[in-house]
Amino acid sequence: MQQAPRGVRLVVAIAGARNAGKSSLINALTGQDIAIVSETPGTTTDPVAKHYELLPLGPVTFYDTAGLDDEGALGALRVRATRKVLLRADLCVLVCGQAGLGGEGRAMLEELRALGLPVVVAANKADLCPPGGGPHSREEDAAFCRERGVPFLPVSARTGRGVQELKQALVALAPEEFRQNPSLVGDCVGGGDIVVCVVPIDLAAPKGRLILPQVQVLRDILDNDALGLVVKERELEAALTSLSRPPALVITDSQVVLKVAGDVPESVPLTTFSTLFARYKGDLAELAAGAGALDSLRDGDRVLVAEACSHHPVADDIGRVKIPRWFSQYTGRELRFEFYAGHDFPEDLEGYSLAVHCGGCMIGRTEMLRRIRECRRRGVPITNYGVAISKVQGLLPRVLRPLGIELRDADG
Repeated sequence: MQQAPRGVRLVVAIAGARNAGKSSLINALTGQDIAIVSETPGTTTDPVAKHYELLPLGPVTFYDTAGLDDEGALGALRVRATRKVLLRADLCVLVCGQAGLGGEGRAMLEELRALGLPVVVAANKADLCPPGGGPHSREEDAAFCRERGVPFLPVSARTGRGVQELKQALVALAPEEFRQNPSLVGDCVGGGDIVVCVVPIDLAAPKGRLILPQVQVLRDILDNDALGLVVKERELEAALTSLSRPPALVITDSQVVLKVAGDVPESVPLTTFSTLFARYKGDLAELAAGAGALDSLRDGDRVLVAEACSHHPVADDIGRVKIPRWFSQYTGRELRFEFYAGHDFPEDLEGYSLAVHCGGCMIGRTEMLRRIRECRRRGVPITNYGVAISKVQGLLPRVLRPLGIELRDADG
């Protein structure tokens, strides 16, 4: 459970006003004292993450967050950090205390619903709050939630009342992909098929291991009873010659897709790891259409390069060096590249002519889809590394073909 990749975990944000009992509730959910509990409002300042096994979903991450009603300049920064967690969450538990949701809680509930974020309201401190009374009584809060199709559960983090029901509600609300086993490549190959994976070993390759997308694809190949063969790009031609039959699929690192395409006959399906992840984590059709915006870029246009992880850039870094070089060579334009790493994403998206995202192996599907939707809403074409590289190499139709995707215009 502790070793599950961050990008495949269900992210559950625990949000609400100060002193609603968020920290107590996350302790009750996990059965561990992981968050500091105090009667003093505002005890939780920065988001606190806790890994947990929520069966039958598997590994999840609970985030305890600062109160949404925090005050002052520092409080505003804490609220902003909480909202960043909500933007990458798959589910939200909106916690209210004895005072009920109130106007701010109801406004936040509407905001969460507008984001498309599944939410359950946990009316905490049920042991201290008898029914009835007040302008925002629990009956009124329950009716408000019921009208909007939002589960409303009385709970008590102190006594454990309703905690098991809250876990069951989270399982029921989880996105479909967390209740199934999504396939990276299994729908493209069958039992006994040969799948060749081309993995270059260069400066960016981690010492002594493969990168996460390569590992996950290999595991999916094995899970589907296919035969996985891993080679470097220089050994590919010899490997293909040695096979008694053609492979059912060749999957390559995008950085060497041009050389690999030259070595792989047109009759053999070819795609890239990053293209598979564009489908697995996001909307491949949208990302493929977004690559078409490369053809209309002009001098001075701003291009957003978004990385889901934070890492030390190497001399020939794909996102910060190679992609800007390839884009400039392809377009013949003087472009302005701006870089965002980790969970940071710019608020002024309208200022960009194109967004290009990494494969997204370190973030969840929900966060990736939300970024895609936000770009669409702001009118900014978005693509990803592998799809864009195949575009500038003139190979995009070929790498999309095994996945059944036809190119369409960026505007739909």
